[in-house]
Amino acid sequence: MGTFAARIRAAARPDGSHGPADRLVRALDAVGEADELDVFTGPVRRAVKALPLGPVRDVLHGRPLGHPLHPALVHVSLGAWVSAAVLDLAGGSERQARLLVGFGTVAAAPTAWSGWVDWAEQHDPQLRTGLVHAASMATAAGLYGTSWAARSLGRHSLGRALGFAGLAVAGAGAAVGGHVAHRQAAVANKAEPVPYAVGPGWHPLGPLDGIPVGEPCRRTAGEVPVVVVREPGGAVHVLADRCSHRSGPLSDGTVADGCLRCPWHGSTFRLSDGWNVRGPATAPQPRFDTRTDQDGTLYARLPQAD
Repeated sequence: MGTFAARIRAAARPDGSHGPADRLVRALDAVGEADELDVFTGPVRRAVKALPLGPVRDVLHGRPLGHPLHPALVHVSLGAWVSAAVLDLAGGSERQARLLVGFGTVAAAPTAWSGWVDWAEQHDPQLRTGLVHAASMATAAGLYGTSWAARSLGRHSLGRALGFAGLAVAGAGAAVGGHVAHRQAAVANKAEPVPYAVGPGWHPLGPLDGIPVGEPCRRTAGEVPVVVVREPGGAVHVLADRCSHRSGPLSDGTVADGCLRCPWHGSTFRLSDGWNVRGPATAPQPRFDTRTDQDGTLYARLPQAD
């Protein structure tokens, strides 16, 4: 791990061309490039993916909500811990502060589970940076658990000190989590830009008889890749090709029971409307209207396009 530490120090070292904030971002970018961490990310990822969670996994991903669950749950623990810190600083009720510390610590458990199932479906840079985020938040939860114990034993000064330490670590961990979510785009809907990238009107996709029956086929609508599925009964479905979860190529996926399954992480989308019927994707796939002209050329357009 010496190489890892040296890499981070080099990225954060003052060089006259980057301010402190820039150096912090560069250091976090270096974490994502640190393949030394793969010795940890590989086994942990396999363990998380092997958990027999069944349909609960989709709930933890946030598929019923239409967006990831983890960022929403994070606010529960952080909100409770920040509130406890305010009471400690303002000389508020020790009983209420202890209740908030305990509640935030208990809430950290489902928050962590939702984070782990999302984390296990990411690419290597997100896995590495996410592991640092998870370690930071686990440390913060441990400090807060110890704070609660100290407060329960009447050692209020120690409990407050441990709480402030936990809040500092949680703040740092939240910053790392923000880097994973936004700079590394770990939980963003990758299909969201499609309506803005596809031009208006109908786009030719080639001869209909060149589309194989029952198999996904890649074409382009303008400059946007789409996947075309021609059913044995004659119906033709066109969806955006890049999976909303991690941009996996749906044209390399499999068709079954009226759905298309992503080859990367198993997200499953209904062909008729692009709805995500199974995670880890939490957003549906953009769907295109289709028509065929008298020459047999297949065209597609977004439903809202002129």
